[in-house]
Amino acid sequence: MAQRVALSEAAAGSKRTSRVRVAVRLRPYMDKEDEKGEGPCVRGLGPQNLEIINWRNATETLQYQFDAFHGEQTSQQEVFVSSVKPILPHILNGQNASVFAYGPTGAGKTHTMLGSQEQPGIIPRAVKEVFNLVAAQEEEQDSWQYSVGMSYLEIYNEKVLDLLSSGSHDLPIREDKDRNILIPGLTDTPLSSFSDFDRHFIPASLNRTTASTKLNQRSSRSHAVLLVKVVKSQRRPPHRQQTGKLYLVDLAGSEDNRRTGNQGIRLKESGAINLSLFTLSKVVDALNAGAGGRVPYRDSKLTRLLQDSLGGSAHSVMITNIAPEYSYYFDTFTALNFAAKSKQIVNRPFVRETVLAPAIVPGKRGRDEQEAGGSGEPQTKRCKERKKAGQPTSPSIQPHSSPDSSVLERLLALEKMMMGSPEKERLNLLKTVAQSRKEIQMLKEKQKELENNASMFKKTEVSEKGLFKTDLPPLHRKQSTAKPRRQQAVVTPLQVSQVQPLPCAVLCKSSQTLEKKKRPPAEICEGKENGGQDDANWEMRLDSELLERSRKKILQTLNSGSLKELKSLQLIGDKKAKLIMGWREIHGVFTQVDDLRKIEGITAKRFSSFIKANILSSLGK
Repeated sequence: MAQRVALSEAAAGSKRTSRVRVAVRLRPYMDKEDEKGEGPCVRGLGPQNLEIINWRNATETLQYQFDAFHGEQTSQQEVFVSSVKPILPHILNGQNASVFAYGPTGAGKTHTMLGSQEQPGIIPRAVKEVFNLVAAQEEEQDSWQYSVGMSYLEIYNEKVLDLLSSGSHDLPIREDKDRNILIPGLTDTPLSSFSDFDRHFIPASLNRTTASTKLNQRSSRSHAVLLVKVVKSQRRPPHRQQTGKLYLVDLAGSEDNRRTGNQGIRLKESGAINLSLFTLSKVVDALNAGAGGRVPYRDSKLTRLLQDSLGGSAHSVMITNIAPEYSYYFDTFTALNFAAKSKQIVNRPFVRETVLAPAIVPGKRGRDEQEAGGSGEPQTKRCKERKKAGQPTSPSIQPHSSPDSSVLERLLALEKMMMGSPEKERLNLLKTVAQSRKEIQMLKEKQKELENNASMFKKTEVSEKGLFKTDLPPLHRKQSTAKPRRQQAVVTPLQVSQVQPLPCAVLCKSSQTLEKKKRPPAEICEGKENGGQDDANWEMRLDSELLERSRKKILQTLNSGSLKELKSLQLIGDKKAKLIMGWREIHGVFTQVDDLRKIEGITAKRFSSFIKANILSSLGK
C-alpha cells in the first residue's frame, strides 16, 4: 500500500518555497515592417531589464525588470539553457516543474515552445535533457530504476481533448485525495528514448487545432499541454517511489477580433481563448492579493490544469513573448503587466514519495496448518489446544520460507494479535457483566429504601386526617340554574336611498354660464355620456378672443421658446421639444400652430389633445 511521505522526511534540506521565474522574449521584426516606419515600441536595457514607451506620454518610457530578458538575437539554445534547464533536475527528485509560454497572438509562443527542425524549441530540448539526466543517474546509482511516460492534450473551446488518441472526446478533470490533478481516460504512453518521444509527439502535434487569421498564418486555436512523467523506484526495501511531472504548456494568444477579422467559428474560438486567459489573470490577482481569499481555479479548464503551476507545488517558469511593432503596443503592454504580477507568485514544492509495502508471496503451508486448513477447524480453537499441550503458538519456520526478517516479524506480530484478541474480548465482557450486576444490586437497594419511605408517609397522613377532622361540608362551587341566553345576530334591513348625481364641470362662455346652471344635473351628465360629443366641441364653448389669444401665446412659445420653455408646454417632453427645435432650425418659424402636425410623431389626435390641454391650462391659470 502506498503511503505519502512528508517533505521533511523525504527531501530534507530542499527549498520550502519557490517563486515563479519570469522571462521575456522579444521577437524580431517580421518581413513587413510598420507602415509609418516608427521603429520598435520596446527595447532591452540589459539581461534583465527592458523599457516600453508610455502610451500616455510618448516622451516617457516605462521600465520593467524580470528574471531574464531575451532580445531579438537570442537563440533557442540560449533561452533553454538560461530559463528552463535549471528546473529540470527537480523532476528526478519527485517534484513537479512547469514551463508555459504566454503572450498575444503572433508574438512567437509556438516557435519558442516547438521551434523548427533546424532550431528546436523548448519542448524537444527539455525532453532530451530529461533522458540525459535519467541516463546519468542510472549510471551513478544502481539502487534506483527510472521510467518515463508522456501525455499530450489540448483545451479547445473549453474541452479537454487527447492529442495522442484519434477519436478523443471531452475528458473530465478530477482531483484525488492528495489534491493532485488527474484526467481520467488520458493516454499515458511509456517512452524508452528521445526517438521514441519524437515518433509519438510529431503526429500528435499535427492533430492540434490551428487556423489562419489576419495577424498569423498558422494561429493556435487551443492551449496545448505536454505532460512528461518520471517515476523513480527503489529496487530494494523499503521500495520507495518518487514521481515527478513536467508540464510544458503552449498557450493560445489573446486576440483583438477587430484586428484579426475573426468571424463565425474563429470568433467563437477567440472568445473561449480570451475568457480562459482572463480567468488566468484573475487567478494571478487573487494569489497576489493573499488574505486567504478564493482563487478561481475552477472557473476555467486552463486554470484547473495550471493549479499546480501557479500557487501550487511546482517549480514554474513563464516565458512572456512580446512583439516590437507599434500595432502590437497595447498587447505588449498588457503582457508585460501580467508578467510583472506573475513574478510575485510563490509556490511551495514538495517531494511526492510513496512507500510500497512488499507483497507477501504465498508459499507452502506447514503440516499443522495444512491439517487445520483441511479439517476446517477455527484458528482460535487450535490456539487453545496448543496452549493446553504447552506447544508454542508461533508457526515453525520452514526451510523454504522467505528469508526476509521484516516479513517474518510482521507475520509473527499479526498472528500474536489474532490469537490475543479473543482472550482480551472475553476479559472485557466479564468485566462489563460484573459492573452491570453491581449496578442492578444498587438499584434494588435504592428501590427498597423508597418503598419503606412511602409506607411511613402513608401512616403519618392517616394520623393527620384524624387530628383535623371537622363536621363542616367541603366547599363546592355553586352551579348556575339559569339557562344561558343565546346571542342572536340582528340584521338591519337595507335602506334604499336616492343617489344624487354628481355635478359635471363644463367650461362655458360667460354669456351662457347662467343657462348651464339652470340645466338640471341629469341633462348635464346625459350630455357627457352621449358619445363624447360635448368633449369634441369644447372650442365652441370658449370665447373666440380668449381662444385666439391662447393660440398666439402657444405659437410664440413654439417659435422663440427655449428647450426648458418648450418642455413646460402640456404633452411636450424632452424628445418632442428637441424635435421642435430641430424643425425650427431647418424650416424656420411656425406660421401657425397647426404646423406642429408636420413634426414626426405628432398625429392629428395628439395635436388636438395638445391644443386642448395647453388652452385649458392657460385658462386655469
